[in-house]
Amino acid sequence: MALPYRLYADSADIALVSPLLADGLLAGVTTNPTILERGGRGVEDIPELYGRWVGEGAREVFFQAWGGTVEELLATGRFIAELGANAVVKVPATRAGFAAAARLAASGVPVLVTAVYASGQALSAASIGARYIAPYLGRLEDAGRNGAEEIRIMQQLVQGSGTEVLAASLRTPEAIVGLALAGVTCFTAAPSVLVRLLASEASDAAAVEFEAAVERTRRVTPAAV
Repeated sequence: MALPYRLYADSADIALVSPLLADGLLAGVTTNPTILERGGRGVEDIPELYGRWVGEGAREVFFQAWGGTVEELLATGRFIAELGANAVVKVPATRAGFAAAARLAASGVPVLVTAVYASGQALSAASIGARYIAPYLGRLEDAGRNGAEEIRIMQQLVQGSGTEVLAASLRTPEAIVGLALAGVTCFTAAPSVLVRLLASEASDAAAVEFEAAVERTRRVTPAAV
């Protein structure tokens, strides 16, 4: 069954990611070299992380190709693709990155073009058959731009093309909801943001009251029911 929205953890911190996967709350995990470094990991750990997260239920795991030339990006991209059917190769939205992405996508490799900051880049990614683009909402806004509006335009450009917007740099639950209202269906954020997306003080208070009602009215223990 196709689900209307997909949430991904943007992290390489196993202690934070694995519980969310185990609880069935994520479609997968996104990383890049900076995120790996923050999690105390490097590119040598990619196969281990891939196997772990797929084993914990990730349907997609994203790792970023590295290298300064098209050929280097192709080589590292193929290394990632060969990890298994759940691997998605990220490439930066640079001239070399687009060239590598085009060749990878043409060979059937699922590709995400990352760090997309312009609507023309979104259109270009769709034209080469990229599966995803990743615009960075928070960084667009840090630059004084209307990030939500720019991502809405990107969403319109790729709608129906087979390329999906996977919104990144999402710092609040409200940012996720706002982009969902603009038609975006895929989101990656830090685990702490995803946990906050689940939360409401009113819901917690209601749950406490439900349990109190059980205690006030219970005549038998659950084992005896």
